Amino acid sequence: MTYSAYGDPQNLTLTEMPAPKVGPGWVLIAVERAAVNPVDWKLMAGGLDAMMDVVFPVTPGWDVSGVVEAVGPDVPEFSVGDRVASYARKDYVHGGTYAEHVAVPATSAAKVPEGVDLATSAGLPLAGLTAKRSLEILELTADDTLLIHAASGGVGHLAAQLAVDAGARVIGTASEANHQRLRDLGVEPVAYGEGLVERVRELAPQGVTTVADFVGGVLEQTTAVLAEGGRHISIADPSVEQRGGHWVWVRPDGPRLAELLGRLADGTLDVVVDRTVPLAEAAEAMEVSRRGEANGKLLIDPTR
Repeated sequence: MTYSAYGDPQNLTLTEMPAPKVGPGWVLIAVERAAVNPVDWKLMAGGLDAMMDVVFPVTPGWDVSGVVEAVGPDVPEFSVGDRVASYARKDYVHGGTYAEHVAVPATSAAKVPEGVDLATSAGLPLAGLTAKRSLEILELTADDTLLIHAASGGVGHLAAQLAVDAGARVIGTASEANHQRLRDLGVEPVAYGEGLVERVRELAPQGVTTVADFVGGVLEQTTAVLAEGGRHISIADPSVEQRGGHWVWVRPDGPRLAELLGRLADGTLDVVVDRTVPLAEAAEAMEVSRRGEANGKLLIDPTR
């Protein structure tokens, strides 16, 4: 699927493209699944034009799982036939994962452990690495009380699991329909919207020590509930840096991804999948993501 100019998801068209080249230090992946992330349609709308170079036509997508079909020179860590996943962001926007094949740097790929299916693996790289990086920047410990904005979302539900596993107390915002899911993860749910500050203060009268914003537009609420000396991050609002926070933009990282895949294997992490669509329906999946209607990860199957 490609687009040749900025616009909305309906600009996506099914296109025959040349097979990706596989240079030194790269691997070619036969795509089993790609995953839709909000950054895909934000890029397509031109929202990151000031930050990233774009070469049209663009194949969107930064998440992938599949099987190694070819390796370039100097790639001793992978072999043809390996099952892998990758956060496949590159230095410029062009050849993404909404395709039958994608080439990625070997440093951004990780082997998928036995017993972990490729479909689930595709939903992990970008969201999982973002969650992990966010908690690392917050220096989260078992002594912390963490507020997660959008705790039932793609990044939020993974960060919640990692934080609970680290021993932290976790409060998470979500719609009422998702509160039981958060409880099942060990999270104390609160409804977002008007009155959020008061609801959080009822649970944590002294304030929370850490806040992870995975939705944007909540900086005032964050600072209102943050205890003195608290730490906060956002993946959606760079203005947090003007208020003592940290704007997270996660890097591709094969070794860290391997750690997260290991958690899938041992059952300490779970990826919620909303639905899987054929490649030709990628535009519809993007629209679902853009409208905020997904209840878990949206996956694309290019084999259908």
